[in-house]
Amino acid sequence: MEFLKNTSVCFTGHRKILGVHTHVLPIRLDRAIQNLIRLDYCNFIAGGAVGFDMIAAEAVLAARERDPRITLFLALPCRDQTARWKNPSDIARYQRLVEEANAVHYIQDSYSSTCMHKRNRWMIDNSAVCVAYLNASASGGTAYTVNYARGKDVPVVNLADSSFMEIFAE
Repeated sequence: MEFLKNTSVCFTGHRKILGVHTHVLPIRLDRAIQNLIRLDYCNFIAGGAVGFDMIAAEAVLAARERDPRITLFLALPCRDQTARWKNPSDIARYQRLVEEANAVHYIQDSYSSTCMHKRNRWMIDNSAVCVAYLNASASGGTAYTVNYARGKDVPVVNLADSSFMEIFAE
């Protein structure tokens, strides 16, 4: 699948969703996706991890049901991403997303200590906007990816921030 960077959006976020966000996050995510679609973004890239990545991918699939222009592109760190996963329902959910995605790009064949960072950089390098779920006190992969996006002048919409809709203001 070929897509243009200027119509592409990637997602990055935590594996665990804070209790306070469990109900509001899907609503904010849907609003952000719908606003991005109105701005002619139609290609969405998700990383396939448990938590926000899967929630975002499922939201894109729901948007695709309403608008066939929408594509879900999975950028996966490695072919054996689920090898260390313990929860069978997470593995089944992941496999369903792989089957329903418009396309899948594997960063490398097998897991390494750098494959997640490579995947995150690839997503930012191929996106015009990054939609994040980043808690203020967080560190780790999501914080790294958001900082990388900002360093590359890729706008970040942080759904954990109550002012996340400001990017869509005219």
